[in-house]
Amino acid sequence: MAQTVIPIVNSADRERLAAIVEDRNRSQKHVQRARIILLSAERLTVLEVAARSGASRPSVWRWQRRFAEQGVDGLLRDKTRKPGKAPLSPATIARVLALPCGEAPKAATHWTGRMVASAVGISLSAVQRIWRAHRLQPHRIRTFKKSNDPAFAAKVEDIVGLYMNPPAHAVVVSIDEKSQIQALDRTQPGLPIKPGRCGTMTHDYKRHGTTTLFAALNVLDGTVVGRCMPRHTHQEFVRFLNAVERAVPAGKIIHAIADNYATHKHPKVREWLADHPRWVFHFTPTSASWINAVENFFSVITRRRIRRGVFTSVADLQRAIRSYIREHNRNPRPFVWTKPADDILAKLSRLPVASD
Repeated sequence: MAQTVIPIVNSADRERLAAIVEDRNRSQKHVQRARIILLSAERLTVLEVAARSGASRPSVWRWQRRFAEQGVDGLLRDKTRKPGKAPLSPATIARVLALPCGEAPKAATHWTGRMVASAVGISLSAVQRIWRAHRLQPHRIRTFKKSNDPAFAAKVEDIVGLYMNPPAHAVVVSIDEKSQIQALDRTQPGLPIKPGRCGTMTHDYKRHGTTTLFAALNVLDGTVVGRCMPRHTHQEFVRFLNAVERAVPAGKIIHAIADNYATHKHPKVREWLADHPRWVFHFTPTSASWINAVENFFSVITRRRIRRGVFTSVADLQRAIRSYIREHNRNPRPFVWTKPADDILAKLSRLPVASD
């Protein structure tokens, strides 16, 4: 766009335009347009007119042409635009929402956006807008696991009670083992992260063996007692219990939370517990490892130290794990459980009923 006309303003139009500029109740867009024409009538350059009126040069050219074609009245109304597309009917929106919630199409497990768009006769973007507005996400699925432990409620109340109201003069530890941790070495060195580019790591690797991490999380202060061992049998578990026994001050009762792994209930382990009366074991319900606090520590150490690590040997892997635990214990944070047992048990009523 360029300047194609030079507006000529007569006395009547000049008075009308001046009145628009001085009218404090007038819309600012009308004031700006009138000021553009008044400045143009003074034979100023387009650049000067744009600077004084606070408009762009294309705007100056546009309103100069509009004034030349339609006069002052053309400045006070906007140009009509082509009508947009008609909004989708409520019936169409209802069908877009009903299809993914109903029976799945043939040879598929769920509806996709393109399949719904093709069935309804609208665009994929329209389907996505409707789903987004109604928070419908057919591509996602949430899994759940319901424990079939007959003593589920009693065990949950027992363990959650230890987390939220630990007994006085006692230590509450969450014990478990993370088995088969692989010492993986990459076939080629990766590239570091840079602005605009993520770090790289080869998909293939060299496997140098495995180790098992036994860990006991003190839920009261957040410290961790950890030991790396080659296997996870009852012999290693007893050795680990001895390590925890030495770490806990004498005279304190130890409430240990553990899962139902057979090693934890081995006869030799039971004999060891009989010889150490200050130990009290609390077993989690079956299929309920989420209630074991030390699983959170395993998740963190996996994400922050193990998964992206490069280890040339099992000893290298074990050194990295021990180093991380030492660093963790320098600034530990108590484990805080916030969900009461009643809320957990109430959620069971919202799970689907098991089929026969």
